[in-house]
Amino acid sequence: MHVLVTGGAGFIGSHTVVALLERGHDVTIADDFDNSSPEVINRIEQITGIRPALAEVDLRDEEAFDAAFATTAPDAVIHFAGLKSVGESSIDPLRYYEHNLSSTFSLLNAMKKHGVRTLVFSSSATVYGEGQEPPYGEDGGPLDANNPYGMTKVMLERILSDVADAEPGWHIALLRYFNPIGAHESGLIGEDPKGVPNNLVPYVLQVAIGRRPHVSIYGDDYPTADGTGERDYIHIADLAEGHVAALEKIVAIEGARAWNLGTGQGTSVKQLIAAVESASGIRIPAVIAPRRAGDLPRSWADTSRAEAELGWRATRDIADMARDGWRWQSQNPRGFDSVD
Repeated sequence: MHVLVTGGAGFIGSHTVVALLERGHDVTIADDFDNSSPEVINRIEQITGIRPALAEVDLRDEEAFDAAFATTAPDAVIHFAGLKSVGESSIDPLRYYEHNLSSTFSLLNAMKKHGVRTLVFSSSATVYGEGQEPPYGEDGGPLDANNPYGMTKVMLERILSDVADAEPGWHIALLRYFNPIGAHESGLIGEDPKGVPNNLVPYVLQVAIGRRPHVSIYGDDYPTADGTGERDYIHIADLAEGHVAALEKIVAIEGARAWNLGTGQGTSVKQLIAAVESASGIRIPAVIAPRRAGDLPRSWADTSRAEAELGWRATRDIADMARDGWRWQSQNPRGFDSVD
């Protein structure tokens, strides 16, 4: 299958491209490198021995993207492109709504025009908001995120479901994944945010490598075992394999179908920091800070549907995630800018 991967040079996208190539699929990456590096393409080739095709384009430029889509002629799309910071979305919600919705509208218009009806959509566990208690199940209740980033995913899931209901022939996987961390076991690709990291793990790793003085723990008074927020952290390689499993399954299912991708276990902020300390042998200085708007106390997945229907489950634990994340950071202390 020829798969167009939007945002394919990003953290999740690049690992999914590797998994697709190793599975025997052909891949074209569509990316404007706004929050990624062209060096990723070289690293993917080093890992797989295959250089994926590249369409350097911004999805929001409908005319340019349509031309790229026509040239690419994919059989299916995996859609990662978009803004993804919970905290940043609460500060600048308009930017998040405009960017994430408009890029997806552009993609859907191109898919309709060129007769491509198979899509794997990068959704998020944030769609569960505070309406359910963990573990979160796909059919546990109405979706209602408590931050603008999550609301863009809620809106887009509804839009995609409506499109699939209205027009026969669509095959749409809605993947609600939890907190991807770690890196490829080779250490060649990993998470490399531009500027100050918005997510916990890359920030912790940058503290460990000496780029940041300490990590802030946002709240130690949550109703959890150690007072810090608990999240379902999933190894990026497990997550990538889940995308391939969903792609290969959804081609036989008409309509839209949601699957959680997680481990089904919660890990606290303090436990995560301890795992990185163990992997790196470096003490991580930490300070307690006020809670952040939009953060939930606890979040982890019910993964039974993905196991039953996709034949997929996460196999790597928090120690594996910390070890592989540290290998990436220690081999690439300045991320992809470490290349001479």
